[in-house]
Amino acid sequence: MDFGVVLQADPPAARVVEVARQAELYGFSHAWTFDSHLLWQEPYVIYSQILANTRNLVVGPMVTNPATRDWTVTASLYATLNEMFGNRTICGIGRGDSSVRVINGKPVTLAQLRESIEVIRPLANGEQVEYKGNLLRFPWAIRSELPIWVAAYGPKALALAGEVGDGFILQLADPDITAWSIAAVRKAAADVGRDPADVKICVAAPAYITDGSDQSHAHAIDQCRWFGGMVGNHVADIVRRYGADGAAIPTALSDYIADRDAYDYNSHGRADKDHASFVPDDIVERFCLIGTAERHVERLRELESLGVDQFAVYLQHDAKDETLAAYGNKVMPQIQVRATARI
Repeated sequence: MDFGVVLQADPPAARVVEVARQAELYGFSHAWTFDSHLLWQEPYVIYSQILANTRNLVVGPMVTNPATRDWTVTASLYATLNEMFGNRTICGIGRGDSSVRVINGKPVTLAQLRESIEVIRPLANGEQVEYKGNLLRFPWAIRSELPIWVAAYGPKALALAGEVGDGFILQLADPDITAWSIAAVRKAAADVGRDPADVKICVAAPAYITDGSDQSHAHAIDQCRWFGGMVGNHVADIVRRYGADGAAIPTALSDYIADRDAYDYNSHGRADKDHASFVPDDIVERFCLIGTAERHVERLRELESLGVDQFAVYLQHDAKDETLAAYGNKVMPQIQVRATARI
């Protein structure tokens, strides 16, 4: 299993670059960031500095969307970074949440998401595409290689991920929902003649290491409660489309938003704001990884057994440095067992 870290592009940008650099030293393979241009700083500018200050780290958004940038601009950003730093980018993409809703926009349709992928990926890879009635390509991007991983929750979005995604991103770590989601993605891939194993699986969620005490555990839950609020934005969209009777989506995913009220995007992704009080403790426990380092290893092994290829750690809480160090020194070495020199 690979490990990624998910950062907010909060100023100072130098701090984001430094955390990413430290993550690579601890053994993380990917550095992801939020992509919401009004709430945080522009991630693609920061990626260039992360890449310049690391050796192997792969960077990308978790997640971008087709609405806030022209698709050819998005493709050019990746192709340029790949030319400069040797194919170390990845594109996580979805329908859009905070980046579009803060400016009173709406998430794009799944049809638009599919169409954007069919433009961004080949164009970023130096191939010819048809766009707005023109045949276009980047003649300078012949060596660029960009994988696109699709973020999804609902049945139709999961199908899209399986049909066209190089990878699938699930932003929660509940084992039952993870198993259901992976099965849907793999079935969709097989249905269109793809090898389901070709679709990489990424689970992303907050991780908080505790000392084993009840007090530490309760504090960790409060620090990670924001995540249930963020996921609730997407779940609310799905419930409006499919209903909450369990026929189309698991009730484990839909029931907890029954008491959800308006969502404050000024507090999006922030642990220090009380905008997710509707999220019960058990949802935080299921969606996130909370507990001692040994408990994290147990949860990660369970996710790995379900087919998860990467776990990406959201670091939006008050123990960023401690979590990064604990994963690098205590958790990841137990998951990524090194081969012995002498057999």
